[in-house]
Amino acid sequence: MKKKMVIIGAGSAMFTQGLIIDLIKTNPGGHEWSIALCDIEEQVLEDVTIMVKKMLRTKKLDVEITASTDRCELLPGADYVISTIGVGSRRAWEQDVFIPRKYGIYQPVGDTAMPGGISRAMRMVPAMIDIVRDTKRLAPNARFFNYSNPMAVICRALYKTVDFPVTGLCIGTAGSEWYIADYMGYDRKRFSTLAAGINHCTFLYDFRLDGKCVKEEIRERIAKDYAAHFDSDMIDRYHGKQEGIETDLGEPFSWDFFLRYGAYPAPGDRHITEFFTEYFPGGAYYGKRLGVDAYSFEGTIQWGDELHEKTVQMARSDEELPEDFFDHFHGEHEQLISIIDSIERDSRRTFYVNVPNQGAIANLPPWAVVEMPAVASANGLSPVRLNNFPNYLASMTNRFLAGVELTVEAALRGDRQMMAEAIMMGGYISDRVAVKKMVDELIEAQKQYLPQF
Repeated sequence: MKKKMVIIGAGSAMFTQGLIIDLIKTNPGGHEWSIALCDIEEQVLEDVTIMVKKMLRTKKLDVEITASTDRCELLPGADYVISTIGVGSRRAWEQDVFIPRKYGIYQPVGDTAMPGGISRAMRMVPAMIDIVRDTKRLAPNARFFNYSNPMAVICRALYKTVDFPVTGLCIGTAGSEWYIADYMGYDRKRFSTLAAGINHCTFLYDFRLDGKCVKEEIRERIAKDYAAHFDSDMIDRYHGKQEGIETDLGEPFSWDFFLRYGAYPAPGDRHITEFFTEYFPGGAYYGKRLGVDAYSFEGTIQWGDELHEKTVQMARSDEELPEDFFDHFHGEHEQLISIIDSIERDSRRTFYVNVPNQGAIANLPPWAVVEMPAVASANGLSPVRLNNFPNYLASMTNRFLAGVELTVEAALRGDRQMMAEAIMMGGYISDRVAVKKMVDELIEAQKQYLPQF
């Protein structure tokens, strides 16, 4: 039985490349697969299609590949639809970060929270609504997975406007679980956690090895290493400028949070600092500045541009792909093929996903899109009920959810004032005149992607 997967935003070279590698290694469900690639940029789509075909040819796999800039040509018959779109790509993303810098706001990422994430949401929400409406019309039985950010805002907007199930996926929480296991020297397969929150600010609060609670064991190790070894140079080591990134302490704010509250905020400092901005006035971060010399935003953009160029060169080269090209690598694509395999085989494995709470966590709103564990079975993804999510963590999450809801309404209505209120709610700027000016500047810079304004 052949299954069909449609990737919308396939020009995301690293994601598509990683996904195809995992597909080659796993063959989810034991099915034959057809892959449909969609991207609105013709040249980008051509380059990625050449690469995917080259990968499959190297491995001598007979997988049907189709490609089009028109998703409506590809959606009929889809079993799985995956969105990785980024409206405006990296050039628009740059404006989300550079414009707020003029107002003294420094963001290491700018795709989820703070003015950058809010600005991104304004152009992402309308595009995602159109994609899901087309999916509902042309592939009503497909399972839809969203990787695009800001995750909580997009998924909440979709559930408010389109009656179609959408699951948000991100590797951040699972990646933090693996990071903690590696740091402690635990076998990842024997180590488990429970976590809840919103995407890019999800609190791991239950830690077990072979079913035994090891929170205090982790706390003792961290307290010792944190006190004895932490300094600002460790940030450089964790950023990969020195060897040993798997075992360096790193993530100083997240580990300090763990020592104070007994919970680790995933996926670590690069994202978490954008939620707890009160700790980092003016972007100050352990002797560095966020987005500049700590988690350099320009470095991230440069890395993405270089990766794309490298992919294009390898795709169009006459040389064969080396064997190590197919080694599994860490990235957003991870777990998707495993989730699909668990659904197709009804394996009932558990993964962290973003879905409506609907009472699974009693101290969070039922309407909220929450990142939490869910079981992947033939019936889809079913959230695991968490009766022990601490109230103090729920209180923090509810504060962030209020900002999500304002951002959703601003994006749906095209409301400048509501967009400004969402920015003000973050607490990193109190000058309403400056915020209004910044909002106007962000909208002007992105106006070609903002039909609702």
